[in-house]
Amino acid sequence: MSQLKAILNYQTMDAKLYELEKVLAESEERKTYVKLQKFLKGAPERLDSLEVKAQALRAEADALAAQYAQAEATLGEFDNLEEMIKGGADIGFYKKEAQKVVDRLKKIRADINALTANIKATDEEYQKLKKQVISAQKQYEDAANKYKELKESKAGERGEIEKELKAISKEIPAEMLAKYQTKRKEKMFPIVGALNFGRCWFCGMEPPIAAQSRLSAGIECDNCHRVIYKED
Repeated sequence: MSQLKAILNYQTMDAKLYELEKVLAESEERKTYVKLQKFLKGAPERLDSLEVKAQALRAEADALAAQYAQAEATLGEFDNLEEMIKGGADIGFYKKEAQKVVDRLKKIRADINALTANIKATDEEYQKLKKQVISAQKQYEDAANKYKELKESKAGERGEIEKELKAISKEIPAEMLAKYQTKRKEKMFPIVGALNFGRCWFCGMEPPIAAQSRLSAGIECDNCHRVIYKED
């Protein structure tokens, strides 16, 4: 029970550190800093993606323009239709062929217009993102400094808590402390707690009968993996 008492004392002091970390994590200074940091980290990839998209759209538009020019040239072949008719050509056939080319031209023109609009929208999005990046870069240094100042203002308090924790940790077996710290890194807190009417205080799960004899020293809950114990 002495070891369990030591880890409980450690947790009581650690609760102060946990609350301090929570204040820092939930501060507006950190939120602004992290938001800008995340944006700037992902911006280059987004800019590259937009640039690649714009290049692909331009290449597609150029290909359509070439198809349009070819279709226009084909339509030009019908300029001497009167001479062809005089030579005995089937006017109905050539009218149908000419109409097919005209319809194709209309579709290609519509596709080119749509691509042009898409290219313009992509370019506007690219330019807008570039401006946002420049603005974020200017804000980032200020946000980083403010968050740094906040952490420094809490450094003394944090140092005292960590000093107390180090002293208490000497009374705790290394293996037990290592397990505690592993769970702590997983954002699990509190980690140790007494049974509440025979059930885990954290999740309400009843410990197995086979583990009842070990409850006085503390066992790991099968459900939430916190350490539970039975008070004498």
